[in-house]
Amino acid sequence: MSYEKGVKVLSNGIERDGYLGMRGSKKIGDISTPKRTLWSKICYYKWIYLMMLPGIIWFIMFRYVPMIGVGVAFRNFSFRNPFFGGDWVGLDNFRVIFSDPRFINVLRNTGIISVGRILFEFPVPILLALLFNELRGKRHKRIIQTVFTFPHFISWVVASGIIINLLQDGGAVNQLFLAFGGDRQYWLTSSTAFRPLLHITNNWKGMGWGTIIYLATISGIDSEQYEASLVDGANRFQRCIYITLPALFPVMGILLILSIANLMNAGFDQIINLYNPAVYDVADIIDTFIFRRTFMLGESFSVSTAFGLFKSVIGAFLLITANQVVKKFNDGHGVF
Repeated sequence: MSYEKGVKVLSNGIERDGYLGMRGSKKIGDISTPKRTLWSKICYYKWIYLMMLPGIIWFIMFRYVPMIGVGVAFRNFSFRNPFFGGDWVGLDNFRVIFSDPRFINVLRNTGIISVGRILFEFPVPILLALLFNELRGKRHKRIIQTVFTFPHFISWVVASGIIINLLQDGGAVNQLFLAFGGDRQYWLTSSTAFRPLLHITNNWKGMGWGTIIYLATISGIDSEQYEASLVDGANRFQRCIYITLPALFPVMGILLILSIANLMNAGFDQIINLYNPAVYDVADIIDTFIFRRTFMLGESFSVSTAFGLFKSVIGAFLLITANQVVKKFNDGHGVF
């Protein structure tokens, strides 16, 4: 047996680390760290897991526990026993959905608005983060970032009230149009203007908040890369294109996957507060349609649950598909 730097080398070719109290072992030439059990890893990172605990409890309470009610989609809902009561009807509730003449239009609106959010809203926080990164004054940067982030903390109930007051027939925007010789505009009741209005207002409300994760990624870029590019004569635009933007690709890929998986959720909070019967043909999505059927028309909770299950299945399929596609173009980086 020989000793060197606290490592004991035994005659059978196994070395044990004396500093670890003989807990780990490995063969000579193997530089990998000793394997730990799952429980030992949890104990080692106990404070990190403790910080994760509130989020885990939230997901269990509001994402996993409600799954008990999935069976309602295959039963006639009963108030006496909402989860397990009622007669078994199989796929009848789904037949009600697919036979509804409004279903195709609602599904089309959901897809068009959701794809529009990816095309017209997803890139905006990226561009804004790149612009923030080019600001040199820290004080001005913080003030501007705060101004752009503040609308995120306004609920859609309040935000929609502001938007409606500004854009209604006698609102401030129409008064400006009339003052400069223009015609009165009807954005909130126009089928052609309502969808662009959704994207514009959602960008106003959420683009500042969306830049946070991109700015955090940019702050982790090695400053030596920028210094080397300065020596090579690269200007600001070239540093942005060839250093900053490529560093954002992994994060962009993950957020794009989540956005695609969320295609069946086209923004219920925003639309339910802004739309009206005049724009149902272009603004009525699955969530608002379910809301009206269940709470305004008083239709079956079983059909509403079937709608939700349909959305979840399509969302899971989109998540898996998008993850596989993005991993091929993003150096293997994905959600899972």
